[in-house]
Amino acid sequence: MAYKTDLADKIRAYLKNFPQISVEEKKMFGGLAFMVNGKMCINVSGENLMCRFDPKLTGELSLKKGFKSTVMKGRILNGYCYVGPIGFRSESDFGFWINLCLDFNERAKSSKKIPDNKS
Repeated sequence: MAYKTDLADKIRAYLKNFPQISVEEKKMFGGLAFMVNGKMCINVSGENLMCRFDPKLTGELSLKKGFKSTVMKGRILNGYCYVGPIGFRSESDFGFWINLCLDFNERAKSSKKIPDNKS
């Protein structure tokens, strides 16, 4: 699945407001992931944001415009959601989702790294 490059550009520009974080971009889940301080934080998937957040907030967040549970291999991924364009159309809504991901990123666990066997 291709992703909206203008949405990726908007995320990239927003994250530049936080010089204290380290951002790396990786192609992942058919889109583009923004890794913050070595942990997956927010992705662009098609025209949607894919957000990583505190799973305790799922009930509250599920009431927001554009929210859709992330399902992979038939399983709902706790602490992840897609947000359709209607959910981040305004600058304040866009900032809400990015800040939500950044806030959780500080507490999120890093995924286990797969060893590189190219040696």
